[in-house]
Amino acid sequence: MKKLIAIALIAFSFGATSAELVCGGTVDVLAYHANNKLMIKLSNMNTPVFFCSPDSEWVVSGTPYKTGPQTCQTLYSTFLAAKLANKSLSSVYFDGDQVPADCNSWGSWANANIRYFVVN
Repeated sequence: MKKLIAIALIAFSFGATSAELVCGGTVDVLAYHANNKLMIKLSNMNTPVFFCSPDSEWVVSGTPYKTGPQTCQTLYSTFLAAKLANKSLSSVYFDGDQVPADCNSWGSWANANIRYFVVN
């Protein structure tokens, strides 16, 4: 019985590092940072988050999802259009090891993968 409990604890610990978070709101910040990374901050987030690179495949630890350069450029264009039109993003799914428990608790310079979003 003790061996089964130990195995179960080990199995659960491997999946515990990755997180998923759904945030929403208007696009407050859309930024570029050196080394070809793009950042986004929604109105209900405390700080901008790196979400892709327009030059290379974006891979974030803790998630199997990847974002290619063309998809990154499309995401940026869509988020820029939403910002200019003052449209709300109702659901932006962030994945990865650096994703916090809530939208207002991001760490500085965090990386995340955007898996899905909806523009209202």
